[in-house]
Amino acid sequence: MSEHALRLPTSSNFAREIARAAKLVAAGLARLGWSLFSIGFFAGLWELAWAFGWTNPHLLPPPHIFLGHILEQAKYFSPALRWSVGVAPDEQPSPLMAVLSTVAATSARVLAGLVLATILSIALGIGIRRYRFVDRLTLPTVLFLAPVSPIAWLPVSIFLFGIGNPPAIFMVFIALFFTMTLATIAQIDGVDESLIDVGRTMGATRGQIYRRIIIPAIAPGLLVVIRMNMFAAWMVVLLAEATGVGSGLGQVIMLARNTFNPSLVFFTITLIGLLGFASDWALRQVQRRLIYWAPQQSGGAP
Repeated sequence: MSEHALRLPTSSNFAREIARAAKLVAAGLARLGWSLFSIGFFAGLWELAWAFGWTNPHLLPPPHIFLGHILEQAKYFSPALRWSVGVAPDEQPSPLMAVLSTVAATSARVLAGLVLATILSIALGIGIRRYRFVDRLTLPTVLFLAPVSPIAWLPVSIFLFGIGNPPAIFMVFIALFFTMTLATIAQIDGVDESLIDVGRTMGATRGQIYRRIIIPAIAPGLLVVIRMNMFAAWMVVLLAEATGVGSGLGQVIMLARNTFNPSLVFFTITLIGLLGFASDWALRQVQRRLIYWAPQQSGGAP
């Protein structure tokens, strides 16, 4: 067999990989294009309503107004810039740094609460289904507390942790923990019994069945649950920051309400939307790389 013939399969595989990569890039660009078109379409309708005088620009300022005054709105993200009291002009942070520091503080609270809720809820859900004692001891309490609104936990978080980061993280955690625990139990109950029977036939222990069969089977569904609860985390952290934390996007929203500043409201809403979109995209990338054995969904963010 000639040397040229030996290289043919390698060249063919390389060409297939290039074609596959190009197809993935094209699909990603198409989803990105549709995402931008979707947002632009509704922003265009908003601008059109403003142009025809159907909306009051003082109450519902269109995007070109509240996005056109970014530096003016950014000063409200820092107390030093907001009031300019007690801080020399050369010592005041830049508006961009004020926005970035506020976004970083809120994002850190969301991430901390989401990670804590994810780890503990998955551990408890597996424990409930694996050990009857844990089931009888904890599941009734989980079912009892799951319907309680996160708002009801707000005074509890302040009583326990005071003012600062801990109550905001606790609020995110408590808003997600019970529903994610029940979702974990539902995912375990939905595992195909035939897979478990095959494991038992091959001599797998109960621990091996959970490690080798159940956990890999429920991982794709759990990541979807985490993605859905991440949006809830962004909603809850704003409530916590508005009342129990001295900084963050939630406090900026409350400031905008108290000062009747619709432009600041919609500017902050835009930031929150971008952060939620970026967080969902990041989780989808984690899902594609860690849960490589699961089929990829066509929907969602690019």
